Parts: sequence; C-alpha cells; structure tokens
Amino acid sequence: MTGPAGSGVPILRLGDVLLTGLLDELGDKAATVFTEELTDRVLADRARGVIIDISRLEFVDSFVARVLLELGTAARLLGTRVIVAGMRPAVAITLVELGLGLPGVETALNAEQGMAALGWQQGPRDRTPRDRAAGQEAAHAPHR
Repeated sequence: MTGPAGSGVPILRLGDVLLTGLLDELGDKAATVFTEELTDRVLADRARGVIIDISRLEFVDSFVARVLLELGTAARLLGTRVIVAGMRPAVAITLVELGLGLPGVETALNAEQGMAALGWQQGPRDRTPRDRAAGQEAAHAPHR
C-alpha cells in the first residue's frame, strides 16, 4: 500500500502477478520504501511473479542496478520470480560497462512478454474474432 510517506511507485496486481515500474530514478529513501512496499505486497498478495517495467528509464547507474538486484533477491527469497522488462539497449550496455549483472533476475523485452513468461494469459475477451471462430470450429468437430 502506498501512503503519503510511500515511494510513490504504483504496484498493480494482475491475478497472482504484481506489475510495477520505475518511472524515474529513485532516491535512497524512496528506493528503500519501494523495496519494503513491494516485498510486503508479495507476501500479502501471495504473488508468484513480479514484473518491474523499466522501459521509461533512459539510463541506470550503480544505485539503480543495486535497487533492482535487491528487489530481485528479496522477492526470490520469498519464493517469487522477478522479471525486469523493457530494458533499453543503452541501459543494458551501461550495466555491462559498469560490470553490473542482475543475477537471479530474469529479463523480458516488454511487460507483455514478462507476463507470458510467468504463464499469465489473456482472457477469452482478448482473443481475435479469428481465434474465436477457430475455437468454435474445434468445439463442433466430430470426435474420433
């Protein structure tokens, strides 16, 4: 729960997956509060996965990399997979140049691919008319 003294980073729940994102660089205090908020939500919501979308970050430094690593480690210790989604090429290059890896943290090109990696599927309402028609044909096909 994000209160007045919270980090200001929204954390959304989609089934048993939490989705959050870093919109800009966090200060020390906000990063600490965000880590506590996210780990509290992992327990409260019994999340099996966390997606952290960083697609809006133009750059990262060692502090942001450390925050991501700490989030990943804390969530993993609680039995939750962590996927960092939307990393820009410049961010990846910077992490490599700084010699910073994110061990134990998975990555995905975007939040949708991260959700898919966690087994989250779109509901029937999200299917195209063609998909629905194929499903109806299969349901009415004779059984062998």
